Amino acid sequence: MTIEIYRDAWGIPHLRATDARELARAQGRVTALDRAWQLEVERHRAGGTSASFLGAAAVPWDVLARRARLADTAERSFNALDPETADWVRAYVDGVNEGLAEGARRTPEFADAGLAPGRWEPWTPLAVWIATHILFAGFPAKLWREEVTRRLGPEAVALFATDGPGTSGSNGWLAAGERTVTGQAVIAGDPHRFIEEPGVYQQIRLSCPEFDVVGLAVPGVPGTAHFGHTGAVAWAITNAMADYQDLYRERLRRTGAGVEALGPDGRWERAHRQTESVEVRGAEPVPVEVIETARGPVIAGGPEGLDDGTFLPDDPEPPLALSLRHPPRVLAEAGFAALLPLLRARTVADVDRAFDSWVEPVNVVLAADTEGGTLHRVAGRVPVRSEANQVRLVPAWEPGHEWRGWHEMPRAGLTDGIAVMANQRGPSAPLGVEFAPPHRARRIAALLGGKEQWSATGMPTLHMDTHLASAAPLLGLLPALDGLSPEAAALRDRLLSWDRRMDATSEPAADYAAVRGAVVRRLAAHPAFGPLTEPPAYPEVLLPWLGLTARIAFALENLLTAEELYGIDRPAIVRAALEEVAATGTVRTWGDTHRLAPWRALPGTPYATKTNAEPALSGDHDCVLCTSAVPGLTDLAARGPAARYVWDLARREDSLWVVPLGASGVPGSAHHRDQLPLWTRGELVPVVTDWARLTKENDDD
Repeated sequence: MTIEIYRDAWGIPHLRATDARELARAQGRVTALDRAWQLEVERHRAGGTSASFLGAAAVPWDVLARRARLADTAERSFNALDPETADWVRAYVDGVNEGLAEGARRTPEFADAGLAPGRWEPWTPLAVWIATHILFAGFPAKLWREEVTRRLGPEAVALFATDGPGTSGSNGWLAAGERTVTGQAVIAGDPHRFIEEPGVYQQIRLSCPEFDVVGLAVPGVPGTAHFGHTGAVAWAITNAMADYQDLYRERLRRTGAGVEALGPDGRWERAHRQTESVEVRGAEPVPVEVIETARGPVIAGGPEGLDDGTFLPDDPEPPLALSLRHPPRVLAEAGFAALLPLLRARTVADVDRAFDSWVEPVNVVLAADTEGGTLHRVAGRVPVRSEANQVRLVPAWEPGHEWRGWHEMPRAGLTDGIAVMANQRGPSAPLGVEFAPPHRARRIAALLGGKEQWSATGMPTLHMDTHLASAAPLLGLLPALDGLSPEAAALRDRLLSWDRRMDATSEPAADYAAVRGAVVRRLAAHPAFGPLTEPPAYPEVLLPWLGLTARIAFALENLLTAEELYGIDRPAIVRAALEEVAATGTVRTWGDTHRLAPWRALPGTPYATKTNAEPALSGDHDCVLCTSAVPGLTDLAARGPAARYVWDLARREDSLWVVPLGASGVPGSAHHRDQLPLWTRGELVPVVTDWARLTKENDDD
């Protein structure tokens, strides 16, 4: 059968084949040619084998992947797929296996890591998907709430309730035809994720007699799950911030036959147990005991207790362990049944039906079609269970914490022809516990409300908006400060006259960030929070969710506005921070320190760009241009828009997109980083749909 591979001026692959199966094969092959290293890193991470070539630093993740049984969940989910979807996924894997060897020869990381490309199994794409999203719902936040409750009391939990470290967000908005110059809808936005090199999204076009779709693919996964435009209908998602993963405190014991867990009926139940070994480059293998109870896989602790021998409180019979229960493991489904129907969609009703099969991550979906239809809904699986499950660790040996079916997914409409999603308390509010602050959503809505009609070309101005509404509480404490040194008084006056825009070229933005960081550090060092500095007993891979400084940084707005904060003199904290920053006398801009810091599996390679050579960035965590630093720790931005898109329903060829780096994952390639300057400036690349404007790379398979 014929497979045609074309490229546009940015190296973006446009694939054409005789049917959907051959097209999936072509997608897998091209992805392997362009991103062989990325695919193999993700395959090994999903299987818990990445330390075999990345070394000891990768061991904590590999241990979690083994203990959580990610690969086994993926294999079960693949085996439960309908025959057509399974065959389609298998074709994608065939293409990956066909292209990996050549892709590896192009990519220097393989030689640097001493890695030979392996072989993908039919279920590997599902494993990549599950591994990518296992931490999306932020179940470690429950560990944080447990620590706060133990050490400060339950009333302290609300102080830190905000979009915390490690979670991923997004912006998205829809302007219906009544609000556009063409009379057809426009959808735009940007997913916020860790910026990786190569990028986490792959621009691609997939065309066969059944469908012709442009979209953003997740490398290693067929189709364009999150963002796509079929010509007749387009869709986009953001993280719904739903809570759909539970952590159970387990009481385990060893017997002559293995391991048993105490169930809610008071009986000891046989648990699954096996031993595995994580191979480590340059070190001895690490043994891993894999245990699974009726609730789910044990991800921390075991019959002998948590890893450092300490126990959680209020447990009369320690030791204990923690098990994870999440929908893909319970259902043996990863949501892949939605992927082909999305490609085939022609109307919002088709998109709606496709997302009925979605599992995780739970997302808010926006869609529009050329017939004037619109869609605003939540998609995924959220279990019905007790409120306690959603906010803390629950005891497996007590009744009342079982799952009792699934929530019906909420729906919403448009307001004045507009819908906005930015991880705020929107339609998914009944499904979650903590959401992003409302600043981004309110700002987008306000900007959209400033014009009666919008065009696709006008949307990137929203992507790049840098107004920081969350600066208000800190700035609000400044006018009352008196007795300041002349330098601090001048700094205060500059901040009070600042336009609150986090522009890379702005000196007041740099001043604000410096004062904010000093406030965060001083709060984190205050004795009132001292109990939260004690190292917790949980696995290393989960510790980013438990770092006090980062938690204070992202909850600063709440901490500064709370009615009372353990007797902490907040004006005195801000005064000291102001004096500290003023004493440096350094004149700088926000972009001097706020630079891109992409994650690389091999950060020390000769072709890796040095951080100080990465571009200066505008934006901040609560700006629409969400380029997230961690105040008090670093101004470098490891998270930000992992892509930007504008889907025009009037003319698909007027749609726009961009990724942070480029289409190619091969260092030195002309398209490895060629979109970075555009991404930094807020410019987007036109979506090309005319085959005559493309360059054919080959004619067949």
